[in-house]
Amino acid sequence: MRIVTVVGTRPQLIKVAALHAAIRARHEEILVDTGQHWDDAMAGRFFEELRLPQPDVSLGIGGGTASEQTGRMLPAIERVLASERPDAVMVLGDTNSTLSGALAAASAGIPVAHVEAGLRSFDRRMPEEVNRVVADHLAQWCFAPTPTAMANLATEGLADKAVLTGDVMADLLARVADEVRDPAALAEVGARLGLPLRPGGYLFATVHRAENRSLEAMRAWTALLGGVSTAERPVVLALHPGTRAALASAAMALPPSVRVVEPQGYRSTLTLQLHAAAVLTDSGGVQREAAWLRTPCLILRDRSEWVEAVATSAGRMVVVGLDAVAAAGALARLAPPADAEALAAARASAVSIDRPGADAAIAKALG
Repeated sequence: MRIVTVVGTRPQLIKVAALHAAIRARHEEILVDTGQHWDDAMAGRFFEELRLPQPDVSLGIGGGTASEQTGRMLPAIERVLASERPDAVMVLGDTNSTLSGALAAASAGIPVAHVEAGLRSFDRRMPEEVNRVVADHLAQWCFAPTPTAMANLATEGLADKAVLTGDVMADLLARVADEVRDPAALAEVGARLGLPLRPGGYLFATVHRAENRSLEAMRAWTALLGGVSTAERPVVLALHPGTRAALASAAMALPPSVRVVEPQGYRSTLTLQLHAAAVLTDSGGVQREAAWLRTPCLILRDRSEWVEAVATSAGRMVVVGLDAVAAAGALARLAPPADAEALAAARASAVSIDRPGADAAIAKALG
């Protein structure tokens, strides 16, 4: 089968890195990068680090609002499809690139395969929720990572298109877990960042969702991060360029105990998560990685579409939204400073990730 795979963001590159060997062993793949994450810090270095082939087509469409991006992506992807004439288009996740790829394929009458189908936060205020719902309903193949995702698809009348594959991100993490478990990996990351990091001696955070860029939200989460961090146990915040720009536009400063760094590569991000006392994030991908690494995780949203990760975490994953009191209480329970170093060391030495084989399941289901 001849497949056009549409990507555009860091999380999608991670999924493709997990998938591409299995896909290319059975199919002919044309990789199209929309450029949604357009700078080197956000996506460029991921191709080299994840040993991904360079895109066959790079559209260079980054910046602007979601509507502006989608409006520019659609005709560009349509031209690629007219030229390449694929048998299927594969989209991944819930981004503007996902939506644009699915819409362009449907318009051209080309079957759509959606990887990471069936996830629902049941909050249509989130652009990601709209994108994933539309992609699922346009898809011929809905590759679901969890039983709950399968149930959501069945509820929406899509059971006949749904395939339970497991999570491709777990496949990739299982392959690299041994590379990040050694505290020497953390020392190397710390030296590069100019931060004296030690296991359990810091909190790791990411904030990138559109709803967390409003003035009210930024006031809340910057206060939250300031309230849970100290000079002895700072927050290391890998700051998304869009969030950085929103803070600058609002002339908002972060407390000195919040150490801002650029978005990190895949292995560095995993290293920072594994050895942290805890993770604070609004990212779905980071939530899952923290869950697999068994690192305590505070979810800076009102709900999570990864319900199994929360439900099976033995209380390690907590939805706190932007409630500073709830966040402080969860950290006092999950990562008390006196025990944090021993807990982080024990976690790193014991880390073991089950590999679900989602990559092979998806490649096989496509034919």
